[in-house]
Amino acid sequence: MKKTALGDLNFAYTDEGNGDVLLLLHGFPLNQSMWKHQIAALTQTHRVIAPDLRGHGQTEVTEGTVTMAEMAGDVRGLLDHLEVNTPVSVGGLSMGGYVAWEFWSQFPMRVAKLLLFDTRAVADTEIVARAREMMAAQVVAVGASMASESMLPKLVSEATKNQQAAVVKELENMILATDPQAIAATQRGMAQRRDMTELLPSIDVPTLVVCGSEDVISPPEEMESFANLIPNAQFVQIENAGHLAPLEQPELVNKAVRSFLAN
Repeated sequence: MKKTALGDLNFAYTDEGNGDVLLLLHGFPLNQSMWKHQIAALTQTHRVIAPDLRGHGQTEVTEGTVTMAEMAGDVRGLLDHLEVNTPVSVGGLSMGGYVAWEFWSQFPMRVAKLLLFDTRAVADTEIVARAREMMAAQVVAVGASMASESMLPKLVSEATKNQQAAVVKELENMILATDPQAIAATQRGMAQRRDMTELLPSIDVPTLVVCGSEDVISPPEEMESFANLIPNAQFVQIENAGHLAPLEQPELVNKAVRSFLAN
């Protein structure tokens, strides 16, 4: 891990490999280590940059509310710091996908390709937004264990639960290591994110949409439906994976990503 000062925060990131840049944005409330299999495999052909987003991993915590637009601005600041001036392939999972949408929207000239893993284009409903606000308050009061207990059962497939205990434990440890204030601030920010559906037909870069076959948070039917609205998108379903396909079935995900980036 490397660290740098970006504006008002200490920012941590991984930067490995050579070649065209692949930027990977992790899910909530995790950190860049969820991409460990992609970093190990894809640095053979690409320069992979994977930050700990604001408040996660080793990046400094911001209390209150952290929006997806703020996170996208952080990512741009990191690329500026690293003197990455050419368009990059931007990949994001779940919350990282929300940041990727926002990054494309704010800085379209800096995006060569989009890779969207287990994420959603629609904004939260009022009910879901209220639930996020409730969870934010509970996590601050009780601690990160509350987030782990409520989220973990939904994050992975039954196959992963039954056959990959180490992956489940790894996810639990990532969640427990996340500062409760950061969990709360990010929940509030996700509750405020905008609906991207109307913008999908205007995405003019090649796009890969990847979804675990057992994802109950962003189901395959929903993800394939929004992929069909993007002019130059391809949809790939990963069998025996839930919401964390890159961690649950890394070889299948890496194969899809390699093929997409090579074209």
